Amino acid sequence: MSSFLNSQLIETNIDGLDENILGNKDLVPTKISERTWDTYHIAALWIGMSVCIPTYMLASGLIAGGMNWWQAILTVALGNFIVLIPMVLNAHAGTKYGIPFPILSRAPFGVLGSNVPALLRAIVACGWFGIQTWVGGQAFNSLIAILLPSWALFSWGPAIGFLIFWGMNVYFIVNGVESIKWLESYSAPFLILMGLVLLWWAYERGGGFGPILSQPSKFQTTGEFWKFFIPSLTGMVGYWATLSLNIPDFSRYAKNQKAQMLGQAFGLPPTMTLFSFIGVAVTSATIVIFGKAIWDPVELLSKFHSPIIIALSLLALIVATLTTNIAANVVSPANDFSNLFPKKINFVKGGLITAVIGIAIQPWKLLSDYSAYIFGWLVGYSSFLGPIAGILICDYYLVRKSNLKVKELYFRNGIYEYKNGFNFKALAALAAGVFVALIGLAVPSLSFLYDYAWFVGFFISFLVYYFIMEKPEALAEASLETEEA
Repeated sequence: MSSFLNSQLIETNIDGLDENILGNKDLVPTKISERTWDTYHIAALWIGMSVCIPTYMLASGLIAGGMNWWQAILTVALGNFIVLIPMVLNAHAGTKYGIPFPILSRAPFGVLGSNVPALLRAIVACGWFGIQTWVGGQAFNSLIAILLPSWALFSWGPAIGFLIFWGMNVYFIVNGVESIKWLESYSAPFLILMGLVLLWWAYERGGGFGPILSQPSKFQTTGEFWKFFIPSLTGMVGYWATLSLNIPDFSRYAKNQKAQMLGQAFGLPPTMTLFSFIGVAVTSATIVIFGKAIWDPVELLSKFHSPIIIALSLLALIVATLTTNIAANVVSPANDFSNLFPKKINFVKGGLITAVIGIAIQPWKLLSDYSAYIFGWLVGYSSFLGPIAGILICDYYLVRKSNLKVKELYFRNGIYEYKNGFNFKALAALAAGVFVALIGLAVPSLSFLYDYAWFVGFFISFLVYYFIMEKPEALAEASLETEEA
């Protein structure tokens, strides 16, 4: 553990951004002087990403499926503690070498083959961008209607509110990563405070936390519970399986390994668990106060009578959605699309591509019901992301012993060229993990493979890659030639 936390930071200068380099100013390694994010900044990043409407509603899908409140909260917490492990492991390379996710992917997949995992990650991010922008746009439209009551009669109101919120996202895309650091740092305490205020309101008005906290589980047998719990846990891991891959996009700005590790540990599992509990407790109170369970916070706010309270609450929802969307769903695909055509696509253009695709995916259909959201969307894409995580971790820790020749990641015909820029062994390992995880969709008797999609894909690809890839001693000469500070 001490060697992990005390790993030396390495600075690599990629001289001459000429026509031969596979990168641009957004993809080259950060200088040590640019690695300024401390533990608070990393924790604030996770608080900003975790406090959002989908997190608030996350436990609701589990309760709707039959769990009681503590089973749902425990499932959320366990899933986030599990996904924290690959999160911290993959963040190490970003902090040590200052490289983003698509560049790290070049080590196992090849300088061109890295586009396969990068684009798989980018497509998922585009879907999440659409979901968050849709939710945020509706909240913004409601806020305008409170400030200008006649706005509610305007048929184009929802569309305009959506476009305004979309424009707010674009503003931070154009202004880059430092503006994102500023947004997350200042919004984190505000979001936590608003969440606790909402929890206090629910407790006071509801005379306690109400019926949901006393309702038993709907499962009659242990077997019924496990049948629902397993895919649900996979869905919870899948919720942040995206960031477990592209966390180097942020950890490349961390001051040291301790900052990235503690920042993630303090920021991710506690915030996700707390905000999911707030969602459950507040909804419980709505049964007592309004006579029915109201899971949608925007709908809940419509029940209030004070314009000031409603406006302030909607503002909190908008800020929460914005912080999540920018950090979780823009940074990664922007870098991933830039990796595809470094000379033509920079961070800004990649972010705008994300914004357009996010709408084309029609996110409102993904939120149509809890089963489509958890078992279709979250579990489905985890079958692709788990295998990528397995390959990255196996390659970095077992094959290369956390030693990379960074300059070679940016040019053709180096040690990461493999065959015409592609490492077909890594692609085979990826295909094996995805194939095994998805067998459960076609073979009912093997449905447990899909239920465990992220876990199955992770371990299958990890093992296949380790046994078919050159062993550490075969790569030692190249791997141990680390870049000098």
